[in-house]
Amino acid sequence: MIQILARINELAKKERETGLTNAERVEQQVLREDYLREIRGQVLKSFEGLTIIDPEGNDVTPEKVRQHQVDEMRKLLH
Repeated sequence: MIQILARINELAKKERETGLTNAERVEQQVLREDYLREIRGQVLKSFEGLTIIDPEGNDVTPEKVRQHQVDEMRKLLH
């Protein structure tokens, strides 16, 4: 991931300074998409373990989140 980010930054600097070739523009777009996909995946993983508790101590996690957690656990067990 750090290598991808380093290359994205390298291409961004070159774009500002001298411009990019068509091949470099394509590479930049692919790298940016890969980076965003990775970040989104990390955010989703963070939310998968989420439990929401109200002030009275009741679990009020939305059913959609609970079902997703159950589905993910089933995938891991099979």
